[in-house]
Amino acid sequence: IHPKKVVRNRGALIGDKLILTKPLGTGIISTALKRGIAESSSVAKAVNSMTQLNKRTAELMSDTDGVHAATDITGFGLLGHAAEMIEGTNLGMIIYASKIPFFPGIQELAEKGIVPGGLQRNKAFRLSMIESSCPTWSLDALFDPQTSGGLLISLPTIEADKLLDRMRIEGIMDAAIVGEIVASKSNIIKVV
Repeated sequence: IHPKKVVRNRGALIGDKLILTKPLGTGIISTALKRGIAESSSVAKAVNSMTQLNKRTAELMSDTDGVHAATDITGFGLLGHAAEMIEGTNLGMIIYASKIPFFPGIQELAEKGIVPGGLQRNKAFRLSMIESSCPTWSLDALFDPQTSGGLLISLPTIEADKLLDRMRIEGIMDAAIVGEIVASKSNIIKVV
């Protein structure tokens, strides 16, 4: 990669919007599959997502002006990786739980406690940085460790809208603006 095209997981700016490019819940669905209780349609959607590379998404991101930071969403879950983006800065985040794309059936599985052990470890490690007013199942799903998860991209509003439109044209239909960067001396992520 060209040195001027490198995008790090640090560097987000106050006012940036956050785009998430894939649904969440692969860890929960995998756990349900191991227990023999996963819905075949949910498994199919998760497998399809996991087999889609982030290559085209990353290319679109690289061709977009003003991308300040980005990270892939993998084993630490969305909130774990989001915490890395703001830890030790004067930044915080607001995550809009209602805007997060989840795989079908995640709510029911999480409410039944069918979650991977990694989710609980992620939650224990980062919960001190989180203020949440969303349902417990949703907060759990935001800590769910992902296999081949999407990207979380921080960029100005105008550029976020343009990038989202380009993603839709390219068939990246689950991408959504899910939050924003705010000032915070305590590095808090508010999930609302």
